[in-house]
Amino acid sequence: MNNTRMVQICLKKDVLVKGQVFKRANGYKPWLFTASIDGCRFLKRPYSPIAIIVYKMFKKHTNLNHSCPYEDYVAVQNFNLNLNNLPHALPTGDYLLQLDWIFSMKLQLTTKHYFEFVEDL
Repeated sequence: MNNTRMVQICLKKDVLVKGQVFKRANGYKPWLFTASIDGCRFLKRPYSPIAIIVYKMFKKHTNLNHSCPYEDYVAVQNFNLNLNNLPHALPTGDYLLQLDWIFSMKLQLTTKHYFEFVEDL
């Protein structure tokens, strides 16, 4: 998967990112975790182990590289989901990582990343 998304946003404060993993089992069902992070606080000092794993997957493809405020475009370019960064404790299956991006208490964007993980037995 190779996608480029550009969204013009002004991240001054009140940035919440809600992440959830779903596993396909007769449709995608919530699985393992749901987490919310304060985006500005996280960019200043990463504090959530799960969010750190997700951020490492796309940080070299984005200009989200400093703490708030952001006055310009926020972009993710040429992103390919690299499963090598995922914990190898996942069972084989189809998964969905959904991220809800909430700015100033309003849902602005939902990103969905579908992937298949196969255990290396």
